[in-house]
Amino acid sequence: MSSSARGLRFWLSAWLPVLFGIGVIVVESTVWFGADHTSGPLRVLFEALFGRVSDARWEIIHHTIRKSGHFIGYGLIGLAWLRAWWMTMPRSHFLPDALLALLGTGLLATWDEWHQSFLPNRTSSPWDVLLDCCGAIALELLVYLFVRSFRPGRLARAA
Repeated sequence: MSSSARGLRFWLSAWLPVLFGIGVIVVESTVWFGADHTSGPLRVLFEALFGRVSDARWEIIHHTIRKSGHFIGYGLIGLAWLRAWWMTMPRSHFLPDALLALLGTGLLATWDEWHQSFLPNRTSSPWDVLLDCCGAIALELLVYLFVRSFRPGRLARAA
Protein backbone atom coordinates (compact mmCIF):
# COMPACT_ATOMS: atom_id res chain seq x y z
CA MET A 1 0.00 0.00 0.00
CA SER A 2 1.53 3.31 -1.00
CA SER A 3 1.85 6.18 1.43
CA SER A 4 -0.68 8.27 -0.51
CA ALA A 5 -3.27 5.47 -0.41
CA ARG A 6 -3.16 5.30 3.38
CA GLY A 7 -5.87 7.23 5.13
CA LEU A 8 -6.10 9.04 8.44
CA ARG A 9 -7.30 5.87 10.16
CA PHE A 10 -4.08 4.07 9.18
CA TRP A 11 -1.83 6.89 10.42
CA LEU A 12 -3.74 7.17 13.68
CA SER A 13 -3.55 3.42 14.17
CA ALA A 14 0.19 3.45 13.56
CA TRP A 15 1.23 6.53 15.50
CA LEU A 16 -1.41 7.16 18.19
CA PRO A 17 0.20 4.68 20.63
CA VAL A 18 3.49 6.59 20.28
CA LEU A 19 1.74 9.88 20.93
CA PHE A 20 -0.05 8.35 23.92
CA GLY A 21 3.28 7.12 25.33
CA ILE A 22 4.84 10.56 24.88
CA GLY A 23 1.81 12.04 26.64
CA VAL A 24 2.28 9.70 29.59
CA ILE A 25 5.93 10.74 29.87
CA VAL A 26 5.00 14.43 29.69
CA VAL A 27 2.51 13.96 32.53
CA GLU A 28 4.91 11.88 34.63
CA SER A 29 7.78 14.32 34.06
CA THR A 30 6.30 16.83 36.49
CA VAL A 31 6.84 17.91 40.06
CA TRP A 32 3.85 15.78 41.09
CA PHE A 33 5.54 12.53 40.08
CA GLY A 34 8.81 13.15 41.93
CA ALA A 35 9.91 10.59 44.51
CA ASP A 36 8.72 12.87 47.32
CA HIS A 37 5.15 12.65 45.95
CA THR A 38 5.07 8.98 44.95
CA SER A 39 6.56 7.47 48.08
CA GLY A 40 3.46 7.82 50.28
CA PRO A 41 0.82 6.39 47.94
CA LEU A 42 3.10 3.61 46.70
CA ARG A 43 4.01 2.68 50.26
CA VAL A 44 0.36 2.44 51.30
CA LEU A 45 -0.34 0.16 48.33
CA PHE A 46 2.80 -1.93 48.87
CA GLU A 47 2.12 -2.40 52.59
CA ALA A 48 -1.52 -3.29 51.92
CA LEU A 49 -0.30 -6.09 49.64
CA PHE A 50 2.85 -7.27 51.41
CA GLY A 51 2.77 -5.98 54.99
CA ARG A 52 4.69 -3.30 56.83
CA VAL A 53 8.32 -2.52 56.04
CA SER A 54 10.89 -0.37 57.80
CA ASP A 55 11.70 3.10 56.50
CA ALA A 56 15.18 1.99 55.40
CA ARG A 57 13.79 -0.99 53.52
CA TRP A 58 11.05 1.15 51.99
CA GLU A 59 13.63 3.51 50.49
CA ILE A 60 15.20 0.56 48.64
CA ILE A 61 11.82 -0.79 47.54
CA HIS A 62 10.62 2.63 46.39
CA HIS A 63 13.80 3.19 44.39
CA THR A 64 13.41 -0.26 42.80
CA ILE A 65 9.76 0.42 41.90
CA ARG A 66 10.65 3.76 40.29
CA LYS A 67 13.56 2.33 38.28
CA SER A 68 11.45 -0.67 37.23
CA GLY A 69 8.88 1.85 36.02
CA HIS A 70 11.57 3.47 33.86
CA PHE A 71 12.60 0.13 32.38
CA ILE A 72 9.09 -1.17 31.71
CA GLY A 73 7.53 2.15 30.72
CA TYR A 74 10.19 3.04 28.20
CA GLY A 75 10.26 -0.57 27.03
CA LEU A 76 6.57 -0.24 26.16
CA ILE A 77 7.19 3.10 24.46
CA GLY A 78 9.96 1.41 22.48
CA LEU A 79 7.42 -1.21 21.36
CA ALA A 80 4.99 1.53 20.32
CA TRP A 81 7.74 3.13 18.22
CA LEU A 82 8.67 -0.27 16.76
CA ARG A 83 5.07 -0.99 15.81
CA ALA A 84 4.65 2.44 14.24
CA TRP A 85 7.80 2.11 12.12
CA TRP A 86 6.91 -1.46 11.21
CA MET A 87 3.50 -0.36 9.99
CA THR A 88 4.79 2.77 8.26
CA MET A 89 7.61 1.01 6.40
CA PRO A 90 6.19 -2.43 5.57
CA ARG A 91 9.09 -3.36 3.28
CA SER A 92 11.76 -2.59 5.87
CA HIS A 93 13.71 -5.20 7.83
CA PHE A 94 13.33 -5.62 11.58
CA LEU A 95 16.71 -4.11 12.49
CA PRO A 96 16.18 -0.67 10.89
CA ASP A 97 12.73 -0.49 12.47
CA ALA A 98 14.15 -1.50 15.84
CA LEU A 99 16.96 1.06 15.56
CA LEU A 100 14.50 3.82 14.68
CA ALA A 101 12.37 2.76 17.66
CA LEU A 102 15.42 2.88 19.90
CA LEU A 103 16.35 6.30 18.54
CA GLY A 104 12.85 7.63 19.28
CA THR A 105 12.93 6.14 22.75
CA GLY A 106 16.40 7.52 23.44
CA LEU A 107 15.47 11.01 22.27
CA LEU A 108 12.33 10.98 24.43
CA ALA A 109 14.29 9.70 27.44
CA THR A 110 16.95 12.37 26.92
CA TRP A 111 14.31 15.10 26.67
CA ASP A 112 12.62 13.76 29.82
CA GLU A 113 15.85 13.85 31.83
CA TRP A 114 16.75 17.31 30.51
CA HIS A 115 13.27 18.58 31.42
CA GLN A 116 13.54 17.11 34.92
CA SER A 117 16.80 18.98 35.49
CA PHE A 118 14.71 22.18 35.72
CA LEU A 119 12.30 20.83 38.34
CA PRO A 120 13.10 21.44 42.03
CA ASN A 121 12.22 17.96 43.29
CA ARG A 122 13.41 15.88 40.33
CA THR A 123 16.86 14.69 39.41
CA SER A 124 18.34 14.23 35.98
CA SER A 125 20.65 11.36 35.19
CA PRO A 126 22.17 9.93 32.02
CA TRP A 127 21.94 6.56 33.79
CA ASP A 128 18.16 6.83 33.58
CA VAL A 129 18.41 7.39 29.82
CA LEU A 130 20.55 4.24 29.61
CA LEU A 131 18.04 2.32 31.72
CA ASP A 132 15.19 3.55 29.53
CA CYS A 133 17.00 2.47 26.36
CA CYS A 134 17.80 -0.92 27.91
CA GLY A 135 14.07 -1.38 28.55
CA ALA A 136 13.34 -0.64 24.91
CA ILE A 137 16.10 -2.99 23.72
CA ALA A 138 14.93 -5.80 26.01
CA LEU A 139 11.31 -5.64 24.87
CA GLU A 140 12.31 -5.26 21.22
CA LEU A 141 14.46 -8.39 21.56
CA LEU A 142 11.50 -10.25 23.08
CA VAL A 143 9.36 -9.22 20.12
CA TYR A 144 12.10 -10.29 17.71
CA LEU A 145 12.39 -13.70 19.39
CA PHE A 146 8.61 -14.13 19.43
CA VAL A 147 8.24 -13.17 15.77
CA ARG A 148 11.20 -15.32 14.79
CA SER A 149 9.73 -18.31 16.63
CA PHE A 150 6.06 -17.99 15.73
CA ARG A 151 5.90 -15.81 12.59
CA PRO A 152 9.21 -16.15 10.77
CA GLY A 153 7.65 -15.03 7.47
CA ARG A 154 7.03 -11.61 9.02
CA LEU A 155 10.77 -11.05 9.43
CA ALA A 156 11.46 -12.18 5.85
CA ARG A 157 8.83 -9.88 4.34
CA ALA A 158 11.43 -7.44 2.96
CA ALA A 159 13.97 -10.01 1.89
